[in-house]
Amino acid sequence: MKFPLIGLFCVVLFGSWESKAQRKITSHLVSLNNLGEFNPVTSNWKLASAVRFSPSTDENSFEPGTGIVLDLPVKPDTGHLFTNMKHGDIDLEFDFIIARKSNSGVYLQGRYEVQIYDSWGVETPAFYDCGGIYQRWDENRGSKKGFEGKAPDQNASKAPGAWQHFKIVFRAPRFDKNGRKTANARFVRVVLNGVVIHENVEVTGPTRSAAFDDERTLGPLMFQGDHGPVAIRNIQYTLL
Repeated sequence: MKFPLIGLFCVVLFGSWESKAQRKITSHLVSLNNLGEFNPVTSNWKLASAVRFSPSTDENSFEPGTGIVLDLPVKPDTGHLFTNMKHGDIDLEFDFIIARKSNSGVYLQGRYEVQIYDSWGVETPAFYDCGGIYQRWDENRGSKKGFEGKAPDQNASKAPGAWQHFKIVFRAPRFDKNGRKTANARFVRVVLNGVVIHENVEVTGPTRSAAFDDERTLGPLMFQGDHGPVAIRNIQYTLL
């Protein structure tokens, strides 16, 4: 009778481990029925059911409703959008649409930016083009204040006014028990509109215009709200 009991114990224990693993990799779709999953929310961010950005003019329109979060920055209301959720390692994906000549970005942990930009038709993209990992900035570096950053491997951007899609796999920086960093943050993979544009790119510190100057194990997602109209929908993430 001992062996069946041991077997039962192993089954129960394995089942417990399996259920915990499943809970850890459960995906979450951010509700855009309201803005309750974000904090703080400035007046430039609003909900919509439809958004239209002209690909050739500055004419933009939207229909009030739910399902889309829309940024229409007008000074002095140009705040960024932060999630209540704070993450370490994460798989993230979302749809976005930008206006002509517009500029935004998503900051992993509020610190490391993947650029959102109207890069339609650019033949040789730079770090500031859509999908680029933005450069770092240091006022004490003399004439080369901007450094690092990485251009996307190719330009996979659609025209302004078209919905686009990001998939980002991010690995947070590592720290030892004394708080000393032992590994840099890393973009394991970035996919724009189905095209892999980055693989295994290290970031040695927060990129320019990050919300925080330090590095930590956890931080919120941040969508930049001060450089032009942008809309986001279908925000889904998996905390690893």
